[in-house]
Amino acid sequence: MSKKIVFMGTPNFAVPILKKIYQNGFEIAAVYTQPPKKSDRAQKITKSPIHILAETLNLEVRTPEKIKDNKDEYEYLKKINVSLGVIVAFGQILTKDILNLSKNGFINIHASILPRWRGAGPIQRTIMNGDKETGISVMKINEKLDSGNVSNIFKMDILENENAQSLSERLSLLAAEKISDVIDKIFDGTVVYEEQDHKSATYAKKIDKSEGKINWNGDAKKIIGQINGLFPYCYFIFNGVRYKILKALLSGSTGNPGHVLSEHLEIACGNNSIKILEIQREGKKSQKINEFILGTKIKKGSNLNNV
Repeated sequence: MSKKIVFMGTPNFAVPILKKIYQNGFEIAAVYTQPPKKSDRAQKITKSPIHILAETLNLEVRTPEKIKDNKDEYEYLKKINVSLGVIVAFGQILTKDILNLSKNGFINIHASILPRWRGAGPIQRTIMNGDKETGISVMKINEKLDSGNVSNIFKMDILENENAQSLSERLSLLAAEKISDVIDKIFDGTVVYEEQDHKSATYAKKIDKSEGKINWNGDAKKIIGQINGLFPYCYFIFNGVRYKILKALLSGSTGNPGHVLSEHLEIACGNNSIKILEIQREGKKSQKINEFILGTKIKKGSNLNNV
């Protein structure tokens, strides 16, 4: 019996998962990903990480602007006789007519312990919230956001001071390690799906760029969560120059929020302070703090509220 898989994904997070499915000998009939985009600067066409991998593996790649209400893609998926759809951060919503084309439905690999952190930004929100544990949920897709029945949850601890990039990479590898066993159970007919506790659901809304700006009146622990969760896009502006904070630790010093408390860039917050370990000035390379302080105008006593 045919066991054709359609894979739908876009970012780096999805790459190890597609690679593992391919390496374990499953038949991948097609790979869907977001269309190539023009970069802002050089106007070069940039393909998604999944697009690049699929071409390397000589897999059929399809990049519709919209899969919803797309007659051509509907007919294509109907024609190839899909046995299972695997979705990993695809970036488009699948409607009921598409979902019904697969004999075993479509499963989604979601980077949280469902029903916690449904939505577009689970990894970032997990860290920003100060959670100690997260994981991968394998969910059968329905028409509502991340609310389908779950077959598997694989948990892991969040490391101390871990950022979103590191956690994303570890979760992706965990999903890649487990995905083949999940698919085998689906094809064997031994998979068991359980309904989520919808009353316990929390939502991880999409990250907005404005969330990256630090408000020094905030709690130091929350600011560390912001730095790690939004890595590498958390910043402050001082004298018209933007500085990204790439790594920082909690510090016990106190002072007026936004004021530099030491020569080693301890910054007072609304509650306690943080000590910056790695920073990047706009237009420059990232620097460890010992190197940065040698040439910076940000000194002890500076007020970082002076934008």
